[in-house]
Amino acid sequence: MKRLTLFALAITLIATVFAAKTPYQAVLQHSRIRGRARGPNVCAMQKIPGTDKKYFTNCKQWYHRKICGKPTEVTYECCPGYEKVIGEKGCPAALPLVNIYKTLGVIGATTTKMYSERANLQEEIEGPGSFTFFAPSNEAWAALPTEILDALVSNVNIELLNALHYHMINKRLTSDDLKHGALFPSMYQDFDVHIQHYSNGVVTVNCARLVKTDQHATNGIVHVVDRVITAITNNVNSLIDTDDDLDTLRTAVAAAGLTSLLENEGSYTIFAPTNEAFEKIPPETLTRILGDPVALKDLLNYHILKNLHCSESIVAGTPLETLQGTVLEVGCDGEEMTINGKAIVTQRDKIGTNGVIHYVNELLIPDSAKTLLELVEESVVTTASRLFKDAGLTDHLIGSEAVTLLAPLNDAFKDKSLAMTPDMKKLLRNHILKEKFSSKSLYHGQELETLGGLKLRVFVFRNSLCIENACIAAHDKNGRYANMFIVDQILAPPMGTVMDVLKADDRFSTLVGAIQRAGLSELLNKKGTYTFFAPTNAAFNAMPRADLNKLMNPKELANLLRYHIGEEFLVSGAVTSHTRVTPLTGDKLELGTLNSTVYVNRVPVVETDLMATNGVVHAVDVIIKPLLMKNGVYALFTNFFPHKCS
Repeated sequence: MKRLTLFALAITLIATVFAAKTPYQAVLQHSRIRGRARGPNVCAMQKIPGTDKKYFTNCKQWYHRKICGKPTEVTYECCPGYEKVIGEKGCPAALPLVNIYKTLGVIGATTTKMYSERANLQEEIEGPGSFTFFAPSNEAWAALPTEILDALVSNVNIELLNALHYHMINKRLTSDDLKHGALFPSMYQDFDVHIQHYSNGVVTVNCARLVKTDQHATNGIVHVVDRVITAITNNVNSLIDTDDDLDTLRTAVAAAGLTSLLENEGSYTIFAPTNEAFEKIPPETLTRILGDPVALKDLLNYHILKNLHCSESIVAGTPLETLQGTVLEVGCDGEEMTINGKAIVTQRDKIGTNGVIHYVNELLIPDSAKTLLELVEESVVTTASRLFKDAGLTDHLIGSEAVTLLAPLNDAFKDKSLAMTPDMKKLLRNHILKEKFSSKSLYHGQELETLGGLKLRVFVFRNSLCIENACIAAHDKNGRYANMFIVDQILAPPMGTVMDVLKADDRFSTLVGAIQRAGLSELLNKKGTYTFFAPTNAAFNAMPRADLNKLMNPKELANLLRYHIGEEFLVSGAVTSHTRVTPLTGDKLELGTLNSTVYVNRVPVVETDLMATNGVVHAVDVIIKPLLMKNGVYALFTNFFPHKCS
């Protein structure tokens, strides 16, 4: 019965959300469903403790119980247009349908009602007509700076009346009519009000959030908003031009040729760096960017979002696309608006005819305006950063040379000698490719030349993209002139054929002799893409005497060795759970990883990725045997790697 009830609730939620006309209606209907146990027309809202902020929310927000990273408490109140009746459950009664003036009192917008009377607006909003009134809440009036409020109430017949008329539209507009990006002429000199209707259900007018919507009246409709709005007359470029705190930005915009963009029609969000923000940047970095038209344009476009986002629309971290082409993570932490997790917004919602400006006290520098050295120093590859500088490679990292840096993660250097020997310097030079590459342009079998003169091979696997043994571990870092790939290992360029690799390592002396007796030397010296799980001397020494005696037969020995040789090339970074390799015997080898160790048929690989020109060698200290099958599944291997819930 309980399952049927949950199923019915889920069906109801889905049906009502799809039936909703707008995002606002979708969250309102979800809130109705969450509140219906309290009676008819009850809406559940999430309230941020310590504030007067309440929100209708969607299903995801309901379960997270957080707004702007802060825990919320659920409150229940009458849905818009309804009221309680003493002695009855919920909110069964519709609010009385009266004129706008009286409706202001019914819904608690008493300060707006009072100012309407003082400005001689009462007669107009009591009389015939069909108006939309965006009525500031009592808290909105209280939040006005004293000097502004004094200026309004000292001249009620002109200033206050004009201000109130700007909150009115000469036709009835429900929340369904308030479309995203819509403009409506106000009743103050036809100056437009700017509507935004966001996908999360937040609706704003001139960046003021509608906190009580669709309060119907006989002569129109009232929407309560959380701030007093003012007429918008200037575009965002004019707003920047007239603010002394944005002097440096104004100069940069002109130098980058973006003035016309900010003057023309649009719907942008600008995170405007203040003079202080520019002053925080090292002088040499700032001089370089300001003197480079391409880097400067990228820098400024990185501060401009493609769409208009008022601060009230942000209730959780959201990736938003910039004109530069990448994204900024715009979020909030309580009352603070954040960018990429940092609370650097000092002033919000300065709205123009073609966008909105939020002031920031820190410059946002995109990767595309950075040198390779800056990319390295600001990333997680701190060990590699130090080593490249110690190796005298700084000139390649700060200039305009088109190169690609392969930067190993810090963990790749564990248990490695970091002494700056000639061999280490040579190795590090081979981590710099001669051209600027994008990982998306790499293809299987491609060869990439390094500064050290080596040719490195590209291997494309189902879930990995690798250059020799080093697999790309993060998204590309695309700098001004050069790019960086963060890789999981230090490069191990091939030092010969598979046979050469085995002969050069004393651990494989027994194996080398076995290969020669089995007649496989030619195979492992010729061109190919082999993966050899190579038994060490310890693996042979651990074999029972009876099994060793069998290997005196060259055919038995060849079969055993061929079972250790995969037909396809596979580096450790490409191994995932239940990876399969086909050995030369035609059977299957089952691979997986556990705690950063690669296993093949449950045998741990003691050293991975000994690279060869015709394959790769992985060392094992145990002879690999076929796994037992159970119901068509490699049961022992599956049990060995426990499944984890994500």
